[in-house]
Amino acid sequence: QVQLVESGGGLVQPVGSLRLSCAASGVIFGSRSMGWYRQGPGKQRELVASITGGGTSNYADSVKGRFTVSMDNAKTTVYLQMNALKPEDTAVYYCNLKTAWAEYWGKGTLVTVSS
Repeated sequence: QVQLVESGGGLVQPVGSLRLSCAASGVIFGSRSMGWYRQGPGKQRELVASITGGGTSNYADSVKGRFTVSMDNAKTTVYLQMNALKPEDTAVYYCNLKTAWAEYWGKGTLVTVSS
């Protein structure tokens, strides 16, 4: 059973920074991509950023230039460095892992951007 555990959320002031981490445990076969989605108050869940095992990354337009997604060499941990945070970045951030056969989600970590 694959489990994803997020950490690093919290309260931060506008223009501040946070780093989210997500560690995957369990047996994972084959190629994969990992990434982050978020769901703000009254909004639908949306893709924030993702990265493949080969290192190809993809970002939502709203976070380009501010957020950076990365993966460790073991390809079991994904990070999201968030800089220049805005109040509209406030959301629950969910870790996601996709393989050719399955998709897994973390339980989410809350990021609140407020002064």
